[in-house]
Amino acid sequence: MLVGDLITDEIPPLKVTDTVEMALDWMEQFKVTHLAVVHNRELIGVVSEADLLDYEHPEEQINSTKVALLKPIIYHYQHTYDLVKLMSSLNLTLMPVLDENELYKGCITLKGIVQNISKMMSVQNPGGVIVLELNQVDYSLTQIAGIIEGNDSKILSLHVSSDPDSSRMEVTIKVNREDLSGILQTFARYNYTVKAHFQQGDYNSDYKNRMDEFMRYLNM
Repeated sequence: MLVGDLITDEIPPLKVTDTVEMALDWMEQFKVTHLAVVHNRELIGVVSEADLLDYEHPEEQINSTKVALLKPIIYHYQHTYDLVKLMSSLNLTLMPVLDENELYKGCITLKGIVQNISKMMSVQNPGGVIVLELNQVDYSLTQIAGIIEGNDSKILSLHVSSDPDSSRMEVTIKVNREDLSGILQTFARYNYTVKAHFQQGDYNSDYKNRMDEFMRYLNM
């Protein structure tokens, strides 16, 4: 998925002539703590709520303040991995997106990213989740897929996570089967360590509820 696929037009950018008070009002309205500042489609930067809350003159225009603006750069043709990495490193709740001519194209919110990750991980689809723990050198997607497909199931999503300081890794797999017993038995036969598994009831009450709680947090 490309960055341009996640752009929202629900949140307009600030103009340099908009006031500090307006910026804070929009942040509250759109439930973000950052907003893009644009002049004639040129990205001036990103202003944060933390910098504006203590400003003594809320009636002043953005361009009259001495508030330092971040200027993170992401293009609509880049991959979403680049987007997530940049937003995470800068702790941004909103990221402005530029086109190939360096002009402002729109923005992406943290909430929008979470919603799309939820879709990519097939959170709403029925099925079960299996978490494997294994050595990184033993990871074989071909073998894992073969075990699942050999049990008349399909992989809906798969996520790999690892610690740079460890040789171990976790593989989280969402499959389209609610009864995981056959798949679990086959993994055991191939000496895989199943760290956790969630069948439909467990999945609905645990994994999905955590996602819902996070979404409610973003809406605060």
